[in-house]
Amino acid sequence: TRKTRVGSLVGLSGVRLQPLCVRSLSLTASQNATLESPPARADSTFKVTMVPGDGVGPELMTAVKEVFKSGDVPVEFEEFHLSEVQNMASEEKLNEVLTSMKNNRVAIKGKIHTPMEYKGELASYEMRLRRKLDLFANVVHVNSLPGYSTRHNNLDLVIIREQTEGEYSSLEHESVSGVVECLKIITREKSRRIAKFAFDYATKKGRSKVTAVHKANIMKLGDGLFLQSCAEVAELYPKIKYENIIIDNCCMQLVQNPYQFDVLVMPNLYGNIIDNLAAGLVGGAGVVPGESYSAEYAVFETGARHPFAQAVGRNIANPTAMLLSAANMLRHLNLEYHSNMVSEAVKRVIKQGKVRTADLGGYATSVEFTRAVISNLSA
Repeated sequence: TRKTRVGSLVGLSGVRLQPLCVRSLSLTASQNATLESPPARADSTFKVTMVPGDGVGPELMTAVKEVFKSGDVPVEFEEFHLSEVQNMASEEKLNEVLTSMKNNRVAIKGKIHTPMEYKGELASYEMRLRRKLDLFANVVHVNSLPGYSTRHNNLDLVIIREQTEGEYSSLEHESVSGVVECLKIITREKSRRIAKFAFDYATKKGRSKVTAVHKANIMKLGDGLFLQSCAEVAELYPKIKYENIIIDNCCMQLVQNPYQFDVLVMPNLYGNIIDNLAAGLVGGAGVVPGESYSAEYAVFETGARHPFAQAVGRNIANPTAMLLSAANMLRHLNLEYHSNMVSEAVKRVIKQGKVRTADLGGYATSVEFTRAVISNLSA
């Protein structure tokens, strides 16, 4: 049975998707009119957990806060600084962040950098947050930006990644000296859950095809189980076309002809790789938003997760991805007017082409780009 909750849609898998994802496809004239004029000031504000993270994360969050303040967005941030490389990590601080996220149910975060050195704990803070909140579905909508030309224009595809198991299970050990075993965990339950999420998403967004990405020719049992689970779920959605593709071929096809794809669903590591590859097709890590969902919580972040540490303090990071993620967060909160206001302002600045950061071939600073977005909020 299909259930509906206030402000969100719950699919067959019991997973909360972004609110209004069906209704926004067919707005009536009266609804359009309400979106064009600002609503009455909200009686109360929405509390949202903010975790700036490492690298340029704090600078990007400053851009979000400035845009929200200028746009009179009814959101209040509870800010927590959590880092594994800046001596701002502790069990107490991690628990504070988790408590805030559980209370607010919505968060916006930057990349928490994971050091490569092993210091007794295999699971990073990023992974622990995902597991504690069961943020199993990562969604990255790769969409070309009008006015910014790349090799492939007018791209519109969605990457859905299972991000609580697979190669990121943090199960490693040295069985004998010089031999390390790293376990990749694939379960039927979580494979079916992410597959249902992908097909529900495709159904609600009016998309026509879901492609499962795998390496079952080599990992016959592990990826074989994931592929079998996707095929079983696909039978429940006869109106959605289902295909599967091997991960290495998928990478080549994305570079050669990305238009053949619509929604892609895949295990953890493949999703991480494809997120970054696809982001590169439309402008890079600075322009693609992302979000992660559990049945109860939603966390909004950039689509390609990079701390961009070499840019810290240089005022050159592109705020586009974080601002678009913030706009998606507002849509999730049913603040449709404010969401459109922010996203349209960002897209307008990029389309005009006068103010662009270095990653898009321009000379503007992060602050100049943010000011341009603010000046376009009421345009």
